[in-house]
Amino acid sequence: MTTIETTTAGSLPRTKALIEANAARTFEEDGFTLTSTPEYEALVAEAVRDVVERQRAVGITQPGDGEFGKAMSSPVDYGAWWGYSFQRVDGLSLTEVNAFNEPPRRSEPGNIVLTSFLDRRDRQAFAEVYHDPENGVETGRTATAFPTTTGPISYRGQAATAADVRHLADALGEGETGFLTAIAPGSAARVRNDYYATELEHIRAWTDALKEEYRAITDAGLILQLDDPSLAENWDQINPEPSVEDYLAFTQIRIDAINEAIAGLPREQVRLHLCWGSWHGPHTTDIELKHILRTVLGAKVGQISFEAANVRHEHEWAVWEENRDLIPDDLVLVPGVVGHSTNLVEHPDLVAQRIERFARIVGPDRVIAATDCGLGGRVHEQIAWAKLEALGEGARRAAKRV
Repeated sequence: MTTIETTTAGSLPRTKALIEANAARTFEEDGFTLTSTPEYEALVAEAVRDVVERQRAVGITQPGDGEFGKAMSSPVDYGAWWGYSFQRVDGLSLTEVNAFNEPPRRSEPGNIVLTSFLDRRDRQAFAEVYHDPENGVETGRTATAFPTTTGPISYRGQAATAADVRHLADALGEGETGFLTAIAPGSAARVRNDYYATELEHIRAWTDALKEEYRAITDAGLILQLDDPSLAENWDQINPEPSVEDYLAFTQIRIDAINEAIAGLPREQVRLHLCWGSWHGPHTTDIELKHILRTVLGAKVGQISFEAANVRHEHEWAVWEENRDLIPDDLVLVPGVVGHSTNLVEHPDLVAQRIERFARIVGPDRVIAATDCGLGGRVHEQIAWAKLEALGEGARRAAKRV
C-alpha cells in the first residue's frame, strides 16, 4: 500500500510550563547566553517526549523535537531557530549597533550588501502596516539579544547539542525517524561582523564552527534539517532591488558553504529548509522561486523543504513541474501543505490535492508532506495542532489516490 510520509518544519507551540521556565532563566555574563539547570533540562526532556507522542498521534511520521531545546521566552518568540546558535559559539558579544538597529546600507551593481533587518523593502513598501501597533504585522520577539561577531568564531555547543540529540532519541520509538533543526552557515552569518575582513571570511568561520553540530546530529542517526531562509529571504533585505544575476552569485556563496559544511555526511540524512521568512507580512518583495531554483538545487542534500501552501508561493508548484529535469533522481521533496500564515485550518482534501501535485512530479515515495514553516509562535496552539491533524489526514487521503 502506498504511504505518504509526513513531518513538520521544526518549531511547534511550547507548553505553558516550558514558556514560563524559559522566561525564568537568567543570562550569563555575555548578556545573551541563557543559564540552564538539571531541573530545566528534565522539563525539556519531558516536553519533547510529549510533543513527539502528540505528533505521532496526529499522523506525523517523521517527528521533531519542536525546537524545544532552543531558547524561547514567550508564545510569540520566533527567533529560537537562529538565536540558539549565539549560545553555542564563541566570538560573539553584545554591541551598541547590531544587525537589527544598524543604519541602512545600500547595494550597488556587483556589490551586494545586506541592509538592517528593519530596512527591508517589504517594510518600506508597507510602512504603515509594520508601524501600526493595533492592526499591523506582528513580527515576533526573541528570547536573546542579537550579538555581533567581535572575535574568532568557534564552536562550544557540544553539551547543548548532545542534550537535543538525547531528548529526541529517547522520545522516538524503535525504528522511528526523527529530525533536529540547525541553522545553516549563511543564515547564521547574518549577525553584524566587526571582526572578519570580508563577508566570505565570516561565512567560512561559521561554516567551520557549525560542522561539529551537524555531524553530531547525523551520527546519532537523526535527520539534520538545515534552516537557511537567507537563500530566498536575503532578496528582500537588499536595497535597492538587485539584478537576479547579482543575487544568484551572492546566493551561490551560501550554497557553497552548505556543501562544505555537510561534506562527508550521509546525504539522505540532510534536509535543507528554504523559506521566505515566517513573519506575517505582505511578502510582495519575495523573490520568485523560478529565479533561484537551479541554484538551490546545487545544495548536496537529500531533501528540500519549502513553502508550498501560503498564498504568495502556492502557485510555484508549477515551477517544480516545469523544471522536473533539474531535480536530482535521489532528491526527496518536502513541500509545505499546511501554512503558518493563516488561522484558517486547511481541509484534508486540499492538503491531499497539494500533496498529489508533487507526487505526480517525482513519485509518492519521494514526497514528505510538511508545514510551510514553523508553527510555534505563529498560530495559536489549538490551531497548530488542528493543522497537523489536517496534514496527517490529508496524507492518508493522498496515499489512497496516488
